[in-house]
Amino acid sequence: MVITAPVLTPTSKLLTWCLHLLLFALLALAAVRAVAAGSPRAAAVVAMAVVCGAVYAAGPLLPHIRASVRAAAWWLLAVGVAWVALLVLTADGVWVAFPLYFLQLHLLPRRHGLFAVIATALAAITAFAVHQGAFVPAAAIGPALGAAVAVAVVWGYQALYRESERRRNLIKKLTETRVDLAEAQHEAGVLAERERLAHEIHDTLAQGLSSIQLLLVAAERTLPENAGNAARYVEQARQAAADNLAEARRFVVALSPPALDDTTLADALKRLCATTTARHRITASFHLSGTPAPLPTTHEVALLRIGQAALANTVRHAEASTAEVALSYLDKHVALVVADDGIGFDPGHSGFGLTAMRSRAEALNGTLSVGSAAGHGTTLSVRLPVEPKERP
Repeated sequence: MVITAPVLTPTSKLLTWCLHLLLFALLALAAVRAVAAGSPRAAAVVAMAVVCGAVYAAGPLLPHIRASVRAAAWWLLAVGVAWVALLVLTADGVWVAFPLYFLQLHLLPRRHGLFAVIATALAAITAFAVHQGAFVPAAAIGPALGAAVAVAVVWGYQALYRESERRRNLIKKLTETRVDLAEAQHEAGVLAERERLAHEIHDTLAQGLSSIQLLLVAAERTLPENAGNAARYVEQARQAAADNLAEARRFVVALSPPALDDTTLADALKRLCATTTARHRITASFHLSGTPAPLPTTHEVALLRIGQAALANTVRHAEASTAEVALSYLDKHVALVVADDGIGFDPGHSGFGLTAMRSRAEALNGTLSVGSAAGHGTTLSVRLPVEPKERP
């Protein structure tokens, strides 16, 4: 069986050394009193005090004294035998019982330690009564009171130590929980940032590269019969590549979209429609209703990206001849509608682009709806709430 002893702190080490000094001082006092009183047993008392002190001092040198109950019990038995022998020789050995109480309670399990303390107290009371020649109840008060004090002090200290350990373990678990929570939040932030970048790349670079591809395919088809149109398509592809380069640089420096630099959302959407009309075989028009009001940057970025993605899908898939982009400023909402006269599609089979647009809207507590049917075109509508306090 292994003893789980409390870890000694500087204060507890000081108290332990004081207890050691107390025991040796009491042994020395018994020897000195025997010599000073001229007791015929003085030599035996001095010798037994030395033996008891030597046995006690050998305890800390034993390798397993703190790790094994059996080793501690045998050592305590040896100290007890030497102490009893001293008690037989002199009544002054009674006071050595007090430091022995603490030693027994510290090294032995709770129940065994209590039995050892009771046995030690009874031995002290009995020896004192024998030396006095009669039992006096008052003489039992000292050893009994010392035993009670020792039990209260040691058990109280052990209770405080257990409470301290419980609190320390709780603090350790809380610290570990905080670390786990911080890691989870970091991972969630990384995932959210990855999703945001995926949306950004899909709505800007991917759409722009698709536009470049369409323009180059158109230029390839017109060569060599119509070099003029081919050159126009190549120039538009070059401009699209420049725009995408600007977007890529924005990702690096984490700035707002270049399309919104020094301009309004309405102007950016109007320019988007003009660019789409110039680069592709579709007429895109822009309409503004309501009184324009400053919006949070997150709202402007989301609306612009959704407009870009919606027009890009129209160009690539709708086979439409016209498209209309409408921006409406309402009382507590801002709405963007993109409608075309294309071939339509089944909204139940949407791809990543539509999912990304819906995620953008929902991230700002907004809604996105799509109405489409085969041969009847497509209408995409997004509404974002704008709190009055966000407006100047």
